[in-house]
Amino acid sequence: MSCGPAIGPFVLPNRLLVAPMAGVTDRPFRRLCKQLGAGYAVSEMITSRPELRDSLKTARRMNHDGEPGPIAVQIAGTDPQMMAEAARYNVDRGAQIIDINMGCPAKKVCNQWAGSALMQNESLAAAIIEAVVAACEPHGVPVTLKMRTGWCAQAKNAPALARVAESAGVRLLAIHGRTREQGYSGCAEHDTVAAIKAAVRIPVVANGDIDSPQTAERVLRTTGVDAVMIGRAAQGRPWLFREMAHYLATGQTLPPPTPQEVRGWLLEHLHDHYALYGEYTGVRSARKHLLWYLRALPGTEAARQRLRDAVVRAETCAAQLQAVQAFFDSIDLPLAA
Repeated sequence: MSCGPAIGPFVLPNRLLVAPMAGVTDRPFRRLCKQLGAGYAVSEMITSRPELRDSLKTARRMNHDGEPGPIAVQIAGTDPQMMAEAARYNVDRGAQIIDINMGCPAKKVCNQWAGSALMQNESLAAAIIEAVVAACEPHGVPVTLKMRTGWCAQAKNAPALARVAESAGVRLLAIHGRTREQGYSGCAEHDTVAAIKAAVRIPVVANGDIDSPQTAERVLRTTGVDAVMIGRAAQGRPWLFREMAHYLATGQTLPPPTPQEVRGWLLEHLHDHYALYGEYTGVRSARKHLLWYLRALPGTEAARQRLRDAVVRAETCAAQLQAVQAFFDSIDLPLAA
């Protein structure tokens, strides 16, 4: 597979990107995805509000210890100067790329007029883009933008905002093929993404419903985009990037990983997760990852249910790890596709 797009001075190793997802794409998950074939990953969304910068939650989201670069940090907010200051703050702490969030559909974000809600106010969106680019430029830090196709079907203004962003100095655009109104319902459409790619000179990335090697190849081929961004499909299945990379390079489907391989990746993920979050929070926040992994794990439904019950009930890291180890010790079956 050929090299991926360039983001300023950084040429990505391939065309497979991890979508930023709050509560999911923390440092342990990003590192594992990169290890298994992703060429690039952006941090979870970090608020631009200065009074929240010292919170433990934000500190964990800003933790990039041991993560291979480039280090990309996504910021969210509604005030241009506050967003510019947030960009400078993160650059001072190691961010090599700043990503602006105009794509999050969550109500608690949009109710504050952040995330995809900014697409309703093009002048404010433009002011934020210009302020963040101006803040990053003296440091040689490129700025990227993630957005949706628009607020609703009647207002698909992503092509117009894409041209504004390009003119302001944004170096890459990632477009989720849904409006904010859709949330994650229905099917992502990439015709709008293709139109944006045809209208701008900077790299464009397609996001939304890219859940298999074949889909990744089709979206790249039919839209002409420079890369694809994978989000929910990689939850509990980070080896999807390895499968996509192999298919794009050879046109052949990679055999599924062995249970032994998955055991190693999952245990590595858990140990890294516990190290970041500590015992109490780590056990509880690991549950969602483990339940996602269960969708692809082999074994009988009874064995899977026992594991499901055990990881939810576990109050210690050791108990969760023991449940996972016991599950893999009891199986010898290929993974579900």
